[in-house]
Amino acid sequence: MSPVTEAARALPAIHHGLELTQDQAMIRDMVREFAQSEVQKIAHEIDEHHRFPKELWQKIVDLGLPGIPFSEEVGGSGGDTLAYILAVEELAKVCGSTALTLAAHVSLGTYPIYKWGGEKLKRLYVPKLIAGEYMGAYGLTEPNAGSDSGGTQTTAVLKGDQYVLNGRKCFCTNANHAGVFIVTAVTDKSLGPKGISAFVVPRDTPGFSLEKGEVKLGMRGSDWGSLVFEDARIPRDHLLGPEGEGFKTFMKTLDGGRISIGALALGLAEGAYDQARAYAKNREAFGRPLAEQQAVGFKLANMATEIECSRHLLYHAARLKDSGQNYSSAAAMGKLYASETAMRATYDAIQIFGGNGYSREYPVERMWRDAKLCTIGEGTSEIQRVIISRNILR
Repeated sequence: MSPVTEAARALPAIHHGLELTQDQAMIRDMVREFAQSEVQKIAHEIDEHHRFPKELWQKIVDLGLPGIPFSEEVGGSGGDTLAYILAVEELAKVCGSTALTLAAHVSLGTYPIYKWGGEKLKRLYVPKLIAGEYMGAYGLTEPNAGSDSGGTQTTAVLKGDQYVLNGRKCFCTNANHAGVFIVTAVTDKSLGPKGISAFVVPRDTPGFSLEKGEVKLGMRGSDWGSLVFEDARIPRDHLLGPEGEGFKTFMKTLDGGRISIGALALGLAEGAYDQARAYAKNREAFGRPLAEQQAVGFKLANMATEIECSRHLLYHAARLKDSGQNYSSAAAMGKLYASETAMRATYDAIQIFGGNGYSREYPVERMWRDAKLCTIGEGTSEIQRVIISRNILR
């Protein structure tokens, strides 16, 4: 039984004015301790060397973090979305790459099979993904289809009892370490987005291969790569949901994924704020601590305010999701605000550190580089505004 499953339940705990159950607070505290003792000490090294830390992923699995939001029936902890994003948030405070690895595995690589896979696919893959036997990945973006995900060009043609896939996916997080992939492909070109379907693709599928991704600006300890399909044949029963509903499936998947990327951004902002606040208290200039100078104090005040706003937006979105309510706008708002907060907070943290912030000696420059991904992944800031505006004008 994982440490998460062993949690006591139901008693309230307070987190920045937001009530948590004892279970949620326990997960937050457990992951915080793990992040500070195990993750923080290698965060610089894995970024510096573009290294995916397999040993750290195994510890995350041993803690039961991949199973937090899934039912005990499939090997999960029976937790909820809020408990899960608390874990992502705490990891991101010290290492964005590690938080991204978990977020992509859970929200993109596991949840769609759990939600839409039917009993066979769910039974076949979800317990293995939760137990860490497989890492999960999600192939949506293509060289010519990024924000315009309805422009997918990868094709899937049904031949007998198999679908034959041809095409390419790029910027796929966890790709080179994943054992199972969820991908989208066109099954009927005449229907536009309604002709896109989703599939579960095992790593050993004939005709399927991987290419290592390019060197990245940030999140360098998180793996990514390209998926190549050359007459790749997968069983017909590995269609994820009904044929033609892949576009709808991945849009719903991204709604949930935005909450976790928002939590990642929130954690980065908090980490930068914590570093900047501590530095400002200890560093002196003009005969007094930086923290006593209004220019610095105002920057810290802005960080604290925007972080608190981000937290309320994201926790609200998570609770809407867990209660079965529509959370599309709430997720987009939370992700938009938190990701842009992370950019501002990490930028101002570097400014407070001055020349030291520009060096690799301190973590704030890494946090700034990592934060940029949050304004792009799971839909750019521009796409979030499209989603929000459509919903409020509907």
